[in-house]
Amino acid sequence: MQLKSAQLLCAWEFTTPVLTSITTLASTAASEDKSTNELSQVTKIENLRSNAKLLLSNDPERTTNMLSGAVVALAMIPEAVGFSFVAGISPITGLWTTVILGFMASAFGGRPGIMSGASGAVAVVIAPLVAKFGGEYLPACAILAGIIQCVAGKLKLGKWIRLVPHPVMLGFVNGLAIVMTKAQLSHFTGLGSTAATSTMVGLTTLSMIFMKVIPKVTKAVPASLLTILLTTLVSKVFSLPAKTLMDVAGAETFKGGLSVLPTLALPSVPFNVATLKIIFPFAATMATVGLIESLLTLQLVDGLIDTGKRGSTSKEARGQGIGNIFSGLIGGMGGCALIGQSLINVEAGGTGRLSGITMACTLGAGLIAFAPLLGQIPLAALVGIMLLVCQQTFAWSSLRLFGKIPNLDALIIILVSYITVVEDLAIAVVSGTIVSALSFAWKQSTMVFAKDEGVDENGWRVFKLNGPIFFGSTQTFESQFDMKSIKEDEIVLDFSGSRVYDHSAIQSINMISEKFGENGKKVHLRKLSPDCQLLLANIHEGGVPPYESIERDENDPAYTPVEDSEKFAIA
Repeated sequence: MQLKSAQLLCAWEFTTPVLTSITTLASTAASEDKSTNELSQVTKIENLRSNAKLLLSNDPERTTNMLSGAVVALAMIPEAVGFSFVAGISPITGLWTTVILGFMASAFGGRPGIMSGASGAVAVVIAPLVAKFGGEYLPACAILAGIIQCVAGKLKLGKWIRLVPHPVMLGFVNGLAIVMTKAQLSHFTGLGSTAATSTMVGLTTLSMIFMKVIPKVTKAVPASLLTILLTTLVSKVFSLPAKTLMDVAGAETFKGGLSVLPTLALPSVPFNVATLKIIFPFAATMATVGLIESLLTLQLVDGLIDTGKRGSTSKEARGQGIGNIFSGLIGGMGGCALIGQSLINVEAGGTGRLSGITMACTLGAGLIAFAPLLGQIPLAALVGIMLLVCQQTFAWSSLRLFGKIPNLDALIIILVSYITVVEDLAIAVVSGTIVSALSFAWKQSTMVFAKDEGVDENGWRVFKLNGPIFFGSTQTFESQFDMKSIKEDEIVLDFSGSRVYDHSAIQSINMISEKFGENGKKVHLRKLSPDCQLLLANIHEGGVPPYESIERDENDPAYTPVEDSEKFAIA
């Protein structure tokens, strides 16, 4: 059975029941017991009632969110069209992907204000799939990617985005600003005549001037919306040879009417193992790239919108997943959050979910009822806005950091920026994070040392350990002791100034103790946390260890090696 997606986009009276049903299902699946489920349902219903009141009220916040969403809907068109060409599919497919994904991700995502749609990062991933196997596999790939993202949200894997260091974030936004700028500058080539090129340059400059001047005159209407209207008016009044959105996407995309509506249906590919083998590698990559870009966008928007609450990475992963699933069901290409459009939205005052929902509904309604008018908007009006967004996206303050921060951190900023430009976002972020992690591990590995405290009242030689002991520092730790130069028969290793972090450290402690034992010395381990003692005891499985634990402090914190102490409990 096929349903016209216009039922979701145009019939507002059905919006609340649909949202209530889906959110109730999601809440039920996530609940662990009946009471938690009931509380979650009440919360969802209250949120829906609050959103309904906002729609029906004359609240200025509602107006601002709706206007900002309408502006972003226009800014979405050239991007979605361009990404469709990259993926090798029809522009109308990319536009409807933006409508459906934008609506679902805004309704169920983890950070109000984020705009989602067909994206370049995803387009690059799926282009080989379309080229080799055909476009019919693309919707199935989008659905599978959405399922993977929903699972990632359920497992709370989005929290790992916290491990992305600040230099990587700076490099990412700088590289992204360069990529977006290159995409906008490409619109100035191949215009065919000097007059067309001059018009493109002139209208782009004019739109940028409008963006700077309008906020100083009035803030009642978003500057970006007035910029688009005024630039279009100038183009028409003076009959300028301006390149329009219709020129970019073709007349077929902007013909309008019900014929452009997509249908809601399962992909027309065989549901078997062979199909899964084809689409799974692309879907897994698409899900990963989409989540990385979406969660980085969430972090950036968190920094711009100061509401006292951080966005939920798990909910954002789920929202993107739901959006990609529905995108596949209407034959779309899938996508993710878009940083450029999200910044336009936030700058225009769009800080609520209503802005993203309005963007999707405005774009959908425009493709049906106002397509010919939308097609007449000069491309230069949107290019000018995007160029200013690029300028605002670039972290200019990072340039002043060079010479004031460690050289390696500066190198990471440059590395991530470069890889973002020449490769893609996911590789850049992963590479930068790995380099940062290895750098941190190396620095920590050199910080462990054993201070000789001399002989105590018992005649024991005491070594006070300092610094972290983990896989990277075990060699440094082991090199601290010269067995032959120590004359005392009993040795104390004092761990009060150190921390043991992994199994490599446990093995290293055991090995050092055994070496002392081979040299006729007895080792006393002082202030070693209870969980480490359990792991050491487990190594010997009831045998006689080459050490004894002294001054055991049961109040000492268990700081990581044992996640389940009962598993390692001593009989």
